[in-house]
Amino acid sequence: MRSLIVRRNLMHNRLSGVVIRLCCLWLLCTSCTDRTYYEQYQTIDNKCWAKDAEYYFTFEITDTSAAYDLTVEIRNNDRYPYQNLWLFHSEQHPSGPLVRDTTECLLADDYGRWLGTGISLFQSSHTLRSSYHFKEAGSYTLAFRQGMRNEALPGIQQIGLRITQRP
Repeated sequence: MRSLIVRRNLMHNRLSGVVIRLCCLWLLCTSCTDRTYYEQYQTIDNKCWAKDAEYYFTFEITDTSAAYDLTVEIRNNDRYPYQNLWLFHSEQHPSGPLVRDTTECLLADDYGRWLGTGISLFQSSHTLRSSYHFKEAGSYTLAFRQGMRNEALPGIQQIGLRITQRP
């Protein structure tokens, strides 16, 4: 009788171990799923963004039922002289009018510490749209210009656009 109880406990422990391992594997696989739909970076000429320089990102949308998060990615170095960066951006839809907007990107806190990740090159993400549904399938283009007062803005090395599909 005692050996039967010991066997049952051993089988139960092995089964529990297998179940726990399967659950951990499932969590690992689902948590590491990258939902990036589009990601592109463009290098700023001479690490100095001219007032009239515009950077374009073109992407295709096929699933209009899905929700998307759109973020602008900024990579700056410590030569950037300001706490924030104003961006003028325009969105060209497959059909319809051009949509223009302005976004403020905070790059440093009140004490001058960079908010992005990195050591000498800092990357920060700034939300343009959250849970956004594109109205029609087709080709979209987003364009970005710096909206600061400088004719040439030093310290911005790259600008990027990331679009992730929501689960």
